[in-house]
Amino acid sequence: MPKTHVVVCAGESSGDNLAAGMVRSLGARRPDLRFTGMGGERMRAAGAETLIDVSEVAVMGLWDVITQYNRLRGFLRRMQRHLEETRPDLLVLVDYVEFNLRLGAHARQLGIPVLFYVSPQIWAWRQKRIHRIRRSVDAMAVLFPFETRIYQEHGIPVRYVGNPLVDQIDVPIKDLRQELDVPHGTCLLGLLPGSRRGEIRRHWPVMVATARCLQRRHGDLQFVVPLASGIHRDDLEVLAPSDGLPVTLLTGPDRAREVMAASDLLLISSGTATLEAALLQTPMIVIYRMAPLSYALFSRLVRVPHIALANIVGGARLVPERLQRSANPAALCDEALGLLEDPARLAAMRDALGQVRERLGPGGADERAADAALELLETGRLGNGPA
Repeated sequence: MPKTHVVVCAGESSGDNLAAGMVRSLGARRPDLRFTGMGGERMRAAGAETLIDVSEVAVMGLWDVITQYNRLRGFLRRMQRHLEETRPDLLVLVDYVEFNLRLGAHARQLGIPVLFYVSPQIWAWRQKRIHRIRRSVDAMAVLFPFETRIYQEHGIPVRYVGNPLVDQIDVPIKDLRQELDVPHGTCLLGLLPGSRRGEIRRHWPVMVATARCLQRRHGDLQFVVPLASGIHRDDLEVLAPSDGLPVTLLTGPDRAREVMAASDLLLISSGTATLEAALLQTPMIVIYRMAPLSYALFSRLVRVPHIALANIVGGARLVPERLQRSANPAALCDEALGLLEDPARLAAMRDALGQVRERLGPGGADERAADAALELLETGRLGNGPA
């Protein structure tokens, strides 16, 4: 008898992580399930066969989408053919909104049930996307409790599952400072330019220039960079050489969290990583730069006062944010020095970040996401009540 087939589609590193937790939980409860789709090393480790790797499809902003449109369209068509040829019993879409909504609409035309895991930030911008979502999915699984109301008001079945990071994020046992031989009293600064090539292209040169400024003005610093999957040392050196800086580059899927836990301060690209750092209560300065066209559209459409998830979930400006031109080496150097030279401010920021975990609620999100997927798979519908 053929196995029940679930296709899972994640297009970024954070989505790969979310998908892997759900796949692992589903596989433990239903060994008869077969998983294929688009994802990364975490999904593969959880037991999924991936046709396309996340490193091939990760893009940032409208300009990147425009310049890589034909290539992305080819990947979409490949996933559409996979659905046509295999006719899976369920399609789970994880974030990566524009690509996945197109895939979801195609799946529904084929009669394949669709669960969308992770809500687009329609509460922040482009709220009219709700109508397109309703046409493209059968049900939503969302990470934040305030998101359920939006879908209920538009008649879209929704389940609040919580955020898997609550279970995943804890202080690593491994002592990275000892591994790196960081002397007592030396500040360790983590540099996290992002996981997508567009982010790295725009953020890494700024971070290197900021690090050089800090080295001149502070001196007693070491820098550490966790490389995202598919990114290599040569990629960074081509963008901005780090020669002469006391910087260590690390590879591996869990190194980013080790860096977050060990660092005195982070320069970090806005994204899911800021939520991970907040759960570890690590002080940070959040930066984000995008192509001018993307930013022009974004700044006109966004409806929230913060861009960092740490601040959005915390409900206040818990950590500094610097966008576009304000994310420049001189300003970032001044901001970082102001924190590094004021231990009381760093301690206050750590304390403030403690409320983020409280607001995210209890653990068990992987299991609840799996419950939602199984309910849709086995009954063809999803109730609004708790799993």
